[in-house]
Amino acid sequence: MDRFQSRCDGLRKSLAKAGADGMLVTNFVNVTYLTGFTGDDSFLLITPERAILLSDPRYTTQIEEECAGFGAEIRSVKMNMLELVSRVVGRSGVKQLVVEADSITVGLCDRIANKLPKVSLMPLSMIVERQRMVKDKEEVAEIRRAVDQAERAFAVLRASLRPEQTEKEVADNLEHQMRLFGAKGASFSPIIAVGPRAALPHARPTCKRIGEADFVLIDWGADCQYKSDLTRVLVTGRISPKLERIYGVVLKAQLAGIAAIRPGVVCQDVDVAARKVIEDAGFGRQFGHGLGHGIGLDIHEGPRLGQGQKPILKPGMVVTVEPGIYLPGWGGVRIEDDVLVTKTGHEVLTNVPKQWSDACLS
Repeated sequence: MDRFQSRCDGLRKSLAKAGADGMLVTNFVNVTYLTGFTGDDSFLLITPERAILLSDPRYTTQIEEECAGFGAEIRSVKMNMLELVSRVVGRSGVKQLVVEADSITVGLCDRIANKLPKVSLMPLSMIVERQRMVKDKEEVAEIRRAVDQAERAFAVLRASLRPEQTEKEVADNLEHQMRLFGAKGASFSPIIAVGPRAALPHARPTCKRIGEADFVLIDWGADCQYKSDLTRVLVTGRISPKLERIYGVVLKAQLAGIAAIRPGVVCQDVDVAARKVIEDAGFGRQFGHGLGHGIGLDIHEGPRLGQGQKPILKPGMVVTVEPGIYLPGWGGVRIEDDVLVTKTGHEVLTNVPKQWSDACLS
């Protein structure tokens, strides 16, 4: 069976359990996941018998090329999306319509309800996103491709890094290299943080030069529809005992977190395994974010590895493991890899060397 039709069938089972006979998918990423359509500004109506894309004339040919087997309703230039939704849902016979609570606006939901008084709207959260957490073989292959693009670009960057380069120049060059290796672009704006700026987990690249401090944190990923996400620290100057110690703690924590990944494990327990290493080293208060997150069509998606996160790991899930220690005024260290949950344990998809000796350029 076509994988997109199979995904729609899986969603239909979830809708039936919720007591609904239809769903309006308004999150463009979820539309892509369910149909393969890579455009935007388009919705998807799922009924027990049909899956219908609701779009506009810009995408007529693209839908024909990307979405064979799916129905399509194309609105005219004089018709807005509300009118198209009302028309298609109204004649579909759907009585209980799920809408995406995390995507649809209150205003649009109210307007649909006013247009379709005989249809009961059921706002639900994460109904497609829960399905997306477990990747199929094709999705894992796409993530592997994004990892490869990111790693090849980083190898070029590492070999050409110079003290006079600015954070922004390095970020721009890294994204350029990923594109040269086939990526659509970066999964997110690369984080290049020199010295004290590495204490900012989401630092924005500035004009600060690589040579102005002894180390640089690089957080990057490639986008080839599916995403990758990696972080490494490179020592570009004097080797500091403090940096070596903190790096060792973070690496030990990351390895402990990775070792805890296997089917049946509660997500928060993976966080605990890594966090305990950092707490035992006296840096617990300096690790202020969750251990990791799922990756896929979005750079941040479920499941989350963090405190209070109760989902159970299943084969096919792909998560980041990225502990960090951040000391304002000094800097920070974070090490991140992408990990696949397998039937018997886990597989680390990323292969950039990360031992202390690998981090030291000099």
